[in-house]
Amino acid sequence: MSLAAAAQTKTWTYVDGDWHEGNVAVIGPRSHAMWLGSTVFDGGRWFEGVSPDLDLHSARVNNSAIALGMKPTMSAGDIVGLTWDGLKKFDGKTAVYIRPMYWGEHGGYMGVPVDPASTRFCLCLYESPMEPPSGFSMTVSPFRRPTIETMPTNAKAGCLYPNNARSILDARMRGFDNALVLDMLGNVAETGSSNIFLVKEGQVFTPAANGTFLAGITRSRTMSLLAGNGFHVTEKTLTVRDFMEADEIFSTGNHSKVIPVTKFENRELQPGPVARKARELYWEWAHSTPVG
Repeated sequence: MSLAAAAQTKTWTYVDGDWHEGNVAVIGPRSHAMWLGSTVFDGGRWFEGVSPDLDLHSARVNNSAIALGMKPTMSAGDIVGLTWDGLKKFDGKTAVYIRPMYWGEHGGYMGVPVDPASTRFCLCLYESPMEPPSGFSMTVSPFRRPTIETMPTNAKAGCLYPNNARSILDARMRGFDNALVLDMLGNVAETGSSNIFLVKEGQVFTPAANGTFLAGITRSRTMSLLAGNGFHVTEKTLTVRDFMEADEIFSTGNHSKVIPVTKFENRELQPGPVARKARELYWEWAHSTPVG
């Protein structure tokens, strides 16, 4: 077995009407997705017996497909049902990443746009433990988030992620875990892998959803939970200086939900009480939601 194969965790993939174990091959060299990038995905989570907002993640992957000119072939409800069916194949202990995906097989006019009729779907479930809430370090990236006029920022599209990757790789080369990424006007957008919040004098702020980044489902859920528990939560234009002067910083995302930032540039930060409360509220809400 190769090192790459050995690194794969337990995986089940639904494609073409059936479940297959492992990292099955689904794209060929002539596939539109292979050379012209017509791929979208979404990311849900199963952990501790729950899968919060699975319906919203399932609906969003369909919206992402439409944004790239594809034609969704599954309803959000079908994706939810398939997911719960597939989760029965796991041990019920290790957290599972839930990744519905669409891609195009053939090109349309001149071969460049995707042919909507060639849209394909798969659902990939794989073991992926949650990160502990110990926090991460962050530096400002030299790379910027694109606008809707230059990239499909209204979709969770694979073509956006090489830009995120180079932001993270640059940060790693400079001794940080992640990057704070700005938009084309120099205002804060997100990190290289998640949405971002700051706390100042007890008030919570997050960058306004201005179309340069995907305003995440976990972000929205965290905002509503905090607001419903007495916190003043504001979306607004934020600068690097706002983050340098923040009392605490935390991020939200599907991978590990709510995680504090413990260092920003040369500033050491302690995991703050608001981030802890946000994580507690998220867990309480997730476990109070009907399952299945």
